[in-house]
Amino acid sequence: MRFLFTCGGTAGHINPALAVAGRLEEMLGGCEILFIGAKGMMETELVPREGYQIREIDITNLSRSLSIEGFAHNVKTVKNVAVSIEKAKRIMKEFRPDAVIGTGGYVCYPVLTAAAHLRIPTLIHESNAVPGLTTKLLSRHVDRIMVGFEDSRSEYPDPDRVYATGTPVRGSFSMYTKEMAKKQLGIPNDKPLVVSVWGSLGAAHMNAVMTELIPRMKDGAGFRLIHAAGKEYYDKVCDTLSRSAPDCAAFGADVRKYIYDMPRVMAAADLVLCRAGASSLAELTYMGKPAIIVPSPNVTNHHQEKNARVLEKAGGARVLLEGEFDAESLFGLICELLGDKQQLESMKKAMLSLAVPDATDRICELIMETVRR
Repeated sequence: MRFLFTCGGTAGHINPALAVAGRLEEMLGGCEILFIGAKGMMETELVPREGYQIREIDITNLSRSLSIEGFAHNVKTVKNVAVSIEKAKRIMKEFRPDAVIGTGGYVCYPVLTAAAHLRIPTLIHESNAVPGLTTKLLSRHVDRIMVGFEDSRSEYPDPDRVYATGTPVRGSFSMYTKEMAKKQLGIPNDKPLVVSVWGSLGAAHMNAVMTELIPRMKDGAGFRLIHAAGKEYYDKVCDTLSRSAPDCAAFGADVRKYIYDMPRVMAAADLVLCRAGASSLAELTYMGKPAIIVPSPNVTNHHQEKNARVLEKAGGARVLLEGEFDAESLFGLICELLGDKQQLESMKKAMLSLAVPDATDRICELIMETVRR
């Protein structure tokens, strides 16, 4: 069988597709997988790393600006959509997929539209509690809509066509024990590890906070830190720290551009600092990791805060809003949580209670059912 996936823009859209693709290969004992992504975007790097071929199309997002520049950008996007639909059709006629699956990102629109025109079975997965614009536009045209949260079904005009599956997590997240992961990372088993990651592209405000927090570790914070600065901010973060913390390793901090071995790093973590993208939260609940979550303020309808509050209500996370804390207070909260093993254990259990460990299998079963129909 042949399956075509489309996803892009951020790791939160890409990783669920990789999880489902890998599981389909396991279930079927071998199948052909192809990805379509936006030219020059993150998927063109991450997908080949997992051994899959990806074809590129030229597509841009919609600007919400009412300026002349915003209007010109949207005119370009409309043209790109028309061209990309036709290119996607040519790719599909050549590859002949049994189903086309989208997991988020504006690249999904032309690809799934092309598949619908060709009457190929189509499915889209929306991880966030509130559907994005692309999912809304496609909801009337695809065969199946899959969502990460049961409550999200009511966000769609025809809830009977919407299936609550949870958000898939890559199988590699179950490969490591904490002890094994810490040993491979060179971290003593009795030394707590804090992982700080603010989206695959990074975040200016949180990088600024972390560059003030890391120097505070100099006097023996009692924990190790792995901080992902993101590709856009890595050089600036390193430049700032070269003056305030010239030897980060001596402070117990490891600053990276991107965490490519996230399953191992996450397994080793005792506490995670992160945004509230649905894919990240699915990984946290799957692995039972206590977290301090700072939702991105730069998303539509504050959907990240809505995602985060679900975990907070269950007792698995502390939620902080940008502008309401600084490096000193964040450092204090980290030390407070790491110093209370009973609290961490309670948070771990709360996270695990929210997990949907069979989300990937649910999605694969829906894909196969859609193909059979």
